[in-house]
Amino acid sequence: MRPFLIDTDAGSDDAVALVMALNSPDPEIEVVAITVVAGNVPLEQGLQNALYTVELCNKTTPVYAGLAKPIMTSLNTAQNVHGHDGLGDINLPLFGRRPAEGKAVQVILDTVHRFAGEITLVTLGPLSNLACALLQDPSIASKVKECVIMGGVGLGYGNVTPVAEYNIWTDPEAAKIVFESGMPLKMVGWDISYKYAVFGPEDSQRLASTGTPLARFCVDIQKALTQFALEETKLAGFDLPDPITMAIAINPRVATETKSLYVAIETQSSLCRGQTVVDHLGVTGQPPNVAVVLAASRELFLEMLHQAVERT
Repeated sequence: MRPFLIDTDAGSDDAVALVMALNSPDPEIEVVAITVVAGNVPLEQGLQNALYTVELCNKTTPVYAGLAKPIMTSLNTAQNVHGHDGLGDINLPLFGRRPAEGKAVQVILDTVHRFAGEITLVTLGPLSNLACALLQDPSIASKVKECVIMGGVGLGYGNVTPVAEYNIWTDPEAAKIVFESGMPLKMVGWDISYKYAVFGPEDSQRLASTGTPLARFCVDIQKALTQFALEETKLAGFDLPDPITMAIAINPRVATETKSLYVAIETQSSLCRGQTVVDHLGVTGQPPNVAVVLAASRELFLEMLHQAVERT
C-alpha cells in the first residue's frame, strides 16, 4: 500500500485531482485522508466540494476541516477563476454534507506518525494546514516519505502576479515554513500546467466523450476556469495544475525532468510577495531543499486521467 494524504482547497482542478487519486487504477494507492484548507473558495464551500467529489467516486474517504484563512493574513479566494462555488457554477448540489470529526492539522500529525516513512502528502492548495502541523511538531518533516506540492513556479511566470502562483501567494508565510522544514519536497509549479496540462476544445471533447459521469463531471466543472483562462491567462483552454501534480505523485515517471535546487519563499516584497525564488545556478551557495519538476509527459498524464475517469 502507498498511503496518500491529500490537502486541498477544492476548486475545479482540485476535484479532478481527487478523482485521479480516488479512482486510480493503481491498486497500491490508498487515500487515507483528505484535509481541506481555505483558498480557491472559503473553507465551508471547499468541504462541500471535496465531500461531493468523494461521493461521486463512490468512496468513503474521510474529509476533515482545516484552516479558514492563511496563518498571518486575510483570505483572498480564487472564485473569480473557479466560480463562486469553486466547481464552475453549474448548479451542483454542493450542500448538506458533513465532514469527519477532527481537525485537519491534528489529522496530518496523526497520519504522518501512523504511516511514518511511508506517507505521501499531496498539497493542492495554500500550505496553511501543513505549516501549522509543522509548527506543532517539526519532527514530522523527517517522517514523510515525500510531499508533492502544487505551487510556485519552477521556470516561468506567475498567474496572480508576474512572478507568483496563487497557492504560494495566498499564504507565503506558510509556504516559507514548509520549504524550510527539511521535509522531502517535490514542487510542481504552474509552469508545468500551462506547458503540459492545457485542455483545448478537442481535448475537452475527447475526455467528455468517454461518457462516464466522472468524465462529464471533470469537464463540466471547468466552465468558469475556461473563460478565465481564455481571457486572463491567455491559454488555449482550461489548464489542470492539480491533476498533473497528482499524476506525478502517483507515477513519478510523469515528471521527465526534475532537478534538486534551493528554493526560497519571498514574504516581504510588495512586488514579489509569494514568489518561489528558484536558484537554478546555485549562486546563493545554499544546499538544495526541493526537487523542482521542470518538464513532464503530457501523454502519460492524459493516459492516467482517462484511465481514472473511465473506471466505474
